[in-house]
Amino acid sequence: MENNEIKKERVILAGVHQGKLDRLSDTTEESMRELDELVKTAGGEVVLEVVQNKSDIESATYMGEGKLEEIKAAAGTLGADAIVFDDELSPVQTRNISDFLDIKVLDRSTLILDIFAMRAKSGEGKLQVELAQLRYRLPRLRGMGTVLSRTGAGIGTRGPGETRLESDRRHIWRRISALEEELEELKKHRGLIRTRRKKDGVITAALVGYTNAGKSTLLNKLTDADVFAEDKLFATLDPTSRAITLEDNRRILLVDTVGFIRKLPHHLVEAFKSTLEEAVVADILLHVIDTSSEEVENQMRVVDEVLKEIGAVGKPVIGVFNKCDISGADCIGLMRYDKNVRISAKRGDNLSALIEAIADAAPGKKRAVKVCIPYSEGALVNELHETQKVQSTDFSENGTVMELLVDAAMYERLRKYVIKEQL
Repeated sequence: MENNEIKKERVILAGVHQGKLDRLSDTTEESMRELDELVKTAGGEVVLEVVQNKSDIESATYMGEGKLEEIKAAAGTLGADAIVFDDELSPVQTRNISDFLDIKVLDRSTLILDIFAMRAKSGEGKLQVELAQLRYRLPRLRGMGTVLSRTGAGIGTRGPGETRLESDRRHIWRRISALEEELEELKKHRGLIRTRRKKDGVITAALVGYTNAGKSTLLNKLTDADVFAEDKLFATLDPTSRAITLEDNRRILLVDTVGFIRKLPHHLVEAFKSTLEEAVVADILLHVIDTSSEEVENQMRVVDEVLKEIGAVGKPVIGVFNKCDISGADCIGLMRYDKNVRISAKRGDNLSALIEAIADAAPGKKRAVKVCIPYSEGALVNELHETQKVQSTDFSENGTVMELLVDAAMYERLRKYVIKEQL
């Protein structure tokens, strides 16, 4: 029988622990565990982890020569196909390490871009990935070309091919310009859609959070959507929108966004700014938090910093503390947002409380009133049935008695008919 099983690439992980006060920018046990997950998501198998304790990163080789000698020996013994570094390598470092190890050399940024290339499904997502890869690889081609063209396939080679890239730099610049123009047109189109949403009174809520926090699972539960959700990093890349209708008839458009991750280079944030714009223009943000993670506080800080970087500040934020069914963690000390709700998206626990929080935080909250509309105003009664949330209708000698939820504009029109209201 023929064995069709795809052979996984054997990967060595490497990083330098500098003892920084800011653990998010340093190589730590958590960042290496995350790098391991990234490799698995890309389809590789980690066979060794190497961390060097060193106060400064070597400008030419990232790690000390002695440590690279150890890695070279281990790569031969273990039959490793590639080495992935926990930081972004400079073009010089990539070239020098490739020459020294004679093995495929990748860094965290290359790995993330490779996963993005694998996950992107929409036309815009694919364009964004290709643009980011071209911008990132261009100054590094001399160092990456020989090794990557020799391996021919595998992690780090998804997207535009290295041989083509290396052969014609002018073609790359032309392609970058063309991609930028295409994305600019898509950005204008998206802007028109958002303008129409505002005009139609559609309220948007963006789901943001660290990668694998459960955003897509939550979107599926709230809207009965069929969004791909998997226990892997960057399971979804393209933004997905689904609508829910609140009790007072307000329509909320929930938008899932790409997950954030530590050590996400600025140029990657720039490349996906158009995707992240949904968070910038949203009326409210739902920050989905994985309470089962040991690094929950650091992950929250990563998200807060990226939101600040892209300008998504100054709007209501709901802290959605997810996976409470498996964490058992006390999140009270972390509940610093405008509203905070503990849920389990997977089991559907406490979602009604989350919807209440969304209703309270979203603009255009309606008030409950009881009115008596004269029978001469039959057209107004019909309008109320069509546009407002009518809870009960009765008839009296003076007119139609209605209990309903109304927005501010309608309340002003009905003020003279109000017989009771609930603030």
